[in-house]
Amino acid sequence: MAKTEGIKIISENRKAYHNYSILETLETGIALSGTEVKSLRAGRANLSDSYAQVKNGELWLIGLHISPYEQGNRFNRDPLRDRKLLAHKREILKWMGRVRQDGLTMVPTRLYFKHSLVKVELGLAKGKKNFDKRDALIKRDSDRQIQQSLKRRRNEA
Repeated sequence: MAKTEGIKIISENRKAYHNYSILETLETGIALSGTEVKSLRAGRANLSDSYAQVKNGELWLIGLHISPYEQGNRFNRDPLRDRKLLAHKREILKWMGRVRQDGLTMVPTRLYFKHSLVKVELGLAKGKKNFDKRDALIKRDSDRQIQQSLKRRRNEA
């Protein structure tokens, strides 16, 4: 309970868990403008086609769509602009090496508030093949059926 205390999820990238095997996760901060934070408080973000990349030794989030704040007028920024992620240099270098050496991808899995700060959870991901996706769907369906049958047996007893 203490681990999730003070966390409000803004957006989740469920598509990432379907298309990739997430090997490792990293919590990073994100540099935003004021109107972007207000828009996030309203829950207006889309992580589905975004990814992270290292440019000049800095971590950048590309493709995150934050809708313009309705009362923001001239202070609104471009909804699809690249946003800088805040992480320690050693973490960036470690993940950059894994991406280059192992051919992995950095995918954002969650966007959330943690004690009034906006955080992004990045996942170090390896792409799944089509047969892996089918196997995962079959396993999930069979697990669901098992849980339902156990629940029915408990209710009957």
